[in-house]
Amino acid sequence: MVVEARFFNRRRDMVEIDLDSYFARIGYSGPKTAGLETLMALHALHPAAITFENIDPLMKRPVRLDLKSLATKLVDDKRGGYCYEQNTLFAAVLRSLGFPVATLAARPQWGPPGFIRARTHMVLRIDLPEGPYICDVGYGRLTLTAPLRFNLDIEQTTPHGLYRFVQIGDEFQLQAKLNDRWSPVFQMALQEQLPADWEVANWFNSTHPESTFTQSLMVARSVGERRLGLFNSDYRIYFLMGEPSITNCKRLNSLRPYYRMISISICRMGAS
Repeated sequence: MVVEARFFNRRRDMVEIDLDSYFARIGYSGPKTAGLETLMALHALHPAAITFENIDPLMKRPVRLDLKSLATKLVDDKRGGYCYEQNTLFAAVLRSLGFPVATLAARPQWGPPGFIRARTHMVLRIDLPEGPYICDVGYGRLTLTAPLRFNLDIEQTTPHGLYRFVQIGDEFQLQAKLNDRWSPVFQMALQEQLPADWEVANWFNSTHPESTFTQSLMVARSVGERRLGLFNSDYRIYFLMGEPSITNCKRLNSLRPYYRMISISICRMGAS
């Protein structure tokens, strides 16, 4: 099934998305209706099938956000991508199904205390009859595996832990409960962003020499109740409770079994 999705590129024309190919990629066979049940199923399957990874920025390859390039890379070639790629593709799929989707900008909340990052992370707001929901299929090892109801100060259970939203000034912070402590994930504003905004953010994060994505290898995927992660040479398995299992790999050859576990082809990476 091929459906037109309203994703405007530089020429502001219509592009098509092959929903059947996407559904096959993530293993979805449920209803194609714009409801909460469908949203929850897609949000669980997408990060389990499509790996978060920043290999192209790290290897100084261009990161393209037009839907044709994204479908080729993430669906046809079975690669992964980082937040702009993951959430742009997910937004296009949802819009094709009839979901009202807005993209919002958020500040990633990692770094030393007091350090303020720019609003360069993409998250999605979906308005349903049940109320507004926040989706994010592209945030590394803390990628959401379920949509979150946009309600403040309420713990919400997902397959991979507890989350909540709190208000910080005129922004809204997503927090995750990690080892019995609430830790900030990102802090978002509610103003809808346009494709031109994401072109600038993507260009910075994929090319700037001080961008995290051009300096370090980051790979992550959810598998069952575990999260698998690779940060440079450290391969980690995160569990719902307790400390992660960490394996350090100094050579590329020793990383090969871990790439396979996280579903990345070294051949497609262009490495040898």
